[in-house]
Amino acid sequence: MRVIAGTLGGRRIAAPAGQSTRPTPERVREALFSALGDLSGLRVLDLFAGSGALAIEALSRGAEHAVLVENDRWAGVTITGNLETLELTERAELREVDALAALKAAASGGEHFDLIFVDPPYKDAPKLGPQLSETLPEVLNPGARVVAESDRRTPLEVSGVPLTFERRYGDTLLRIYTS
Repeated sequence: MRVIAGTLGGRRIAAPAGQSTRPTPERVREALFSALGDLSGLRVLDLFAGSGALAIEALSRGAEHAVLVENDRWAGVTITGNLETLELTERAELREVDALAALKAAASGGEHFDLIFVDPPYKDAPKLGPQLSETLPEVLNPGARVVAESDRRTPLEVSGVPLTFERRYGDTLLRIYTS
């Protein structure tokens, strides 16, 4: 897997071994980042980070800082390695906790973000939507975007933030909500 564009374009990213993590395919990442446009100076939150590819791509394209949340130990090891290899440790931090707990902690700590990636295990997406919807609005800066990736047959539904973009790429459904 590689970073698609930006200052790190073409650099390799490791993916966690095994079947528990499903990295976003390159063509889907490319389409997503084309839709997002300029990311200069943004604060990013990557829930269910997996390999960290989405946050790393955002940093490569000018995002200022990223918080990556992943509770799988081996995925966390992979993310740490990717951040070190790409020399991003000053601009990114890994939180090895449950995504919902991290989101609630960010809200209670007064943290705000400009771009949030939500890419949970596809089987968990339908039940996570209502839980995420309760807290997401509390951590969004004005004009912030939430990117939800899920299986088109079991979509991740986010409420409380208007849906502004939706596209299917095979079985993958991308939705962008804008506050």
